[in-house]
Amino acid sequence: MHSNHAEAGIDHPAISIKNLSKSYKNTQALNNLSLNIPFGCFYALLGPNGAGKSSLIRILATLMGSDSGEVWINGIDALKKPREARTQIGYVAQESSLDKILTGYEHLIFTADLHHLPRKIKKERIDEVIEQLNMSEWVYRRTKTYSGGMRRRLELGCALLHKPKIFILDEPSVGLDPESRQLIWEVLKASVENGQTVLLSTHQLQEVEQLADQLAILDHGKLIAAGKPKTLKEKIGGQKLTLRIREFSNQTEAKATSDALIRRADIDNIIINPSQGYSLTLITAKEANSDEIVNEVQKQGFPIFSCARSSISIDDIYLKATGSTIADAELSALGARDLRKERKEAMR
Repeated sequence: MHSNHAEAGIDHPAISIKNLSKSYKNTQALNNLSLNIPFGCFYALLGPNGAGKSSLIRILATLMGSDSGEVWINGIDALKKPREARTQIGYVAQESSLDKILTGYEHLIFTADLHHLPRKIKKERIDEVIEQLNMSEWVYRRTKTYSGGMRRRLELGCALLHKPKIFILDEPSVGLDPESRQLIWEVLKASVENGQTVLLSTHQLQEVEQLADQLAILDHGKLIAAGKPKTLKEKIGGQKLTLRIREFSNQTEAKATSDALIRRADIDNIIINPSQGYSLTLITAKEANSDEIVNEVQKQGFPIFSCARSSISIDDIYLKATGSTIADAELSALGARDLRKERKEAMR
């Protein structure tokens, strides 16, 4: 991974968030959130839809105010001096913001002019970005002909033009083809190698596992964990054993099985997951013997439908804190949301 280094002579984080709160009519999007993101770091903001990620990203990008709290971007008070803070960041939104009539090249020229790039540097930077994101074959076409991957690459190119110290990206690889996703990942990793800071919001665990030096996990607007992925995983335990008593068990049976096993010295924690048929996630010591554990369950008179051993993952950090996986939380959040209403409120 990349080395996390502070910029020479700078004693503040790239982004500092203090006691930040934001609510919409009936929703507390952010709840007294505090977080520091260091320079030269690939930082992932992880959580299901509805966790508060997009609200936080929009506030950091100076597109929305907060109800209370502070946001500092490279030492600049972003809530009081948004224009100044904007010079420090490159931002890629979740929804496409491209004009279908313009070509990709025209978008790049327009963005360069917005950032007041001198003429000589402008041409140089546009050519660099086109090459970096492999856009030369289609950059002169109108954007209405672009695939999702092409649009994403152009948006990232626009954000890269003025060489910002900090990149802020909201779910940049949702719905992308594998080739575009891989290319975007490579470009972002190269930016971090050059000392820039990347803050990426995502609900994709693979993205975090592959890219993040550090991460923060949000749930209902609150911070539930933050730090280096390896350290957070080690805090949880050595291994994971997922037991299903039946394909679909019930709470009573799952609780009785849990009570029978929790006394074992090689089991650190048991999490019952109702949204997966009351399966049991056992956090065990590295040397725990899964055959012994299965025998103990059967000895108590319970059947075993399935048993799988795996390494501790980032999802287990979320599971331990909330009792459900990110995928399950995602499904239940989608079922409870009124997307049209949310969009209207966000536009106000």
